[in-house]
Amino acid sequence: MQTRSAPEKLNALEKRAAVSLASIFSMRMLGLFMLMPIMAVYGQDLSGVSPFWIGLAIGAYGLTQAVFQIPMGWLSDRFGRRPIIVVGLIIFAIGSLIAGIANSIEMVTFGRAIQGMGAIASAVLALASDVTREEQRPKVMAVIGMSIGISFAVALVVGPMIANSFGLSGVFLATAVMAIIGVVIVYTIVPISYTQSNSGEVTASRSNISEMLTNGQLLRLDFGVLVLHWMMTSIFVALPILLTDSGMNINDHWQLYLPVLFLSFVFMVPMIIIAAKKSIEKQVFLIAIILIISASIVMAVSHSFWPLALTVFIFFIGFNFLEASLPAHVSRLAPAGQKGTAMGVYSSSQFLGAFLGGVSGGYIAGSFGFSYLFAANGIIALLWLVLALGMKLPPSSKRVSMHFEPADGCDYQKLIDALSGCEGVMEATLVEDESRIYLKVNKTGYDQTSVSELVSKINSSSGE
Repeated sequence: MQTRSAPEKLNALEKRAAVSLASIFSMRMLGLFMLMPIMAVYGQDLSGVSPFWIGLAIGAYGLTQAVFQIPMGWLSDRFGRRPIIVVGLIIFAIGSLIAGIANSIEMVTFGRAIQGMGAIASAVLALASDVTREEQRPKVMAVIGMSIGISFAVALVVGPMIANSFGLSGVFLATAVMAIIGVVIVYTIVPISYTQSNSGEVTASRSNISEMLTNGQLLRLDFGVLVLHWMMTSIFVALPILLTDSGMNINDHWQLYLPVLFLSFVFMVPMIIIAAKKSIEKQVFLIAIILIISASIVMAVSHSFWPLALTVFIFFIGFNFLEASLPAHVSRLAPAGQKGTAMGVYSSSQFLGAFLGGVSGGYIAGSFGFSYLFAANGIIALLWLVLALGMKLPPSSKRVSMHFEPADGCDYQKLIDALSGCEGVMEATLVEDESRIYLKVNKTGYDQTSVSELVSKINSSSGE
């Protein structure tokens, strides 16, 4: 029987997978994020420009990401991980080139939509699953996840620098180059993986999507990440212009973004530690939502530099805490063996939020002004706060999976019922096609001995 209690360190293959896949992921996200701090200002030179089209150009990738993310993961199951990742990167590069040579806002928006069609997140995470041991997989996933946050921070600094030297087209061409570098990394560094029937803990399942869409607690989190990225995208429809109007040259905006992001991380980390240590995760979660509501209110009433700087800082404290907390809560609430599906729906909600934020932000800014944009953000965040009041977090848990040998005549439902009755077992799922049992168990009080004995009986009977 195989359990999750194996070695503590990543082996050479796992390190190689973590670094190479995180590099691909981060370069792609960097290309998507770099437009955010510059589009509202540098996009003014494009024909047909308006606040609505600026917002649409910023958020267009989100719609195609939301639509293509899960299907691209399914395609990687059929045709292999590396080919789908390469195809996605090439599509992303084509979209970047289209936007880079465009002289109209409509073509830039079209290029951004093509960029989003290169949705490789599911395939990257599935490949990471294929080449890592189960007990080491969370570490590899954490490295890939961290690359997204780093990419966002770097994009806010590097985007204006590249635009200052080479213009808006230079940013898109740099993005295309990074995509091609990603293809080279796939063929030279990324481990070769032969597609296998993947665990529902990593990849999305068609049959389970409807279940995720009817789970009230998970839907609260999906709505939350949609609102969070709605707000973040819409803010950048207005913020670069407001900072420029307040007297700060756009080439110097990074001097605000860099310390704000750094300090927000400094404040966010103690919030996470205190919330977990004192078991007040829901209370701190609600406080973080209140922070982003408060920031929106101040932004709505004052557009001078220092109030803007302060509220951007407050917003990113809340944003970074919620961005880190939401997927962790999804993982805890997802049924055993269905984490991949839950995260797929969650990620699609995240990208859909980016699209809606760009469209709504551009429309409201163009029709009513920036103050109304921030006020609208505050209202939708207030709705999220009301829904979050009903959020119920389960006790702190961990995931355990173990292999079993299929046995003729074994009553698997009876086995699952017996496992569910073991002390500390919160949920049990048996996936016969994978010959694997998934358990969600309490971190304390888990009777591993009883579980192991039950599974051992199956493995023993199958060998007779």
